[in-house]
Amino acid sequence: MIKQDLKTLEEKSIYIIRETKLKFKNVAALWSMGKDSTTMLALTRKAFLGKIPFPVIHIDNSIDFPETYAFREYLAKKWNFKVIVGQSEIKPDLVGAACCGKNKPETLKKIMKEYGFDALIVSIRRDEHGIRAKERYMSPRDENFKWNYKDQPAELWDDYASKLDTKGHIRVHPLLDWNEVDIWSYVKKEHIPVNPLYFSRNGYRYRSLGCTHCTVPLKSNAKNIDDIIKELETTKTEERSGRSMDKEREYVMQKLRALGYM
Repeated sequence: MIKQDLKTLEEKSIYIIRETKLKFKNVAALWSMGKDSTTMLALTRKAFLGKIPFPVIHIDNSIDFPETYAFREYLAKKWNFKVIVGQSEIKPDLVGAACCGKNKPETLKKIMKEYGFDALIVSIRRDEHGIRAKERYMSPRDENFKWNYKDQPAELWDDYASKLDTKGHIRVHPLLDWNEVDIWSYVKKEHIPVNPLYFSRNGYRYRSLGCTHCTVPLKSNAKNIDDIIKELETTKTEERSGRSMDKEREYVMQKLRALGYM
């Protein structure tokens, strides 16, 4: 995994975040308390002089890790931003996992309608999953949250925030070009707080965080960020291999994302 130029990545992401705030009337961001979405919040603070000028949404199925809830409360207080918590129901899901499948987009849909958000910042990266590689920095969702991955808008002249013809909302992806090593390198450089579950305990750590029902730790002795970066330079294990395998299969993830999954 090749580390890219952090300054270039930072400048591009900050530009996209600022353009989003400028061009859209009512912006929100999704926060899972994972390393990527927390890095996105840190970039937002850098873009707006230490402030996060829009609400942050956590879709909560009530079975996240205790460390995740503790981290949510800690960072929201430390960085002084508003968190909107949407309770997601756990129920049978014919497409993905019952805990983190299409039930989460249904909860998000209710929040988007209630608050009237027209742009949603999401911290996905192209290198995470094959279907996410098809995304754009600005990606339209229709009023039913559906994503037409076969018909994505062109992005010319870096005009990411051009007005798009949609009655739904725009998903904004400022971290698309980053990779896993970039995220950890930036976390180290900027001293960004992260969920402690990423660090090894008794020979295991979480590399990608979901909830307690669909996430398992992987073997690792990486107890700090330097250890994690060194581990990533040689590992052949996929980043999301500790997540629910049914959901991670490409055709399943494609169906979920077409229905509005993050």
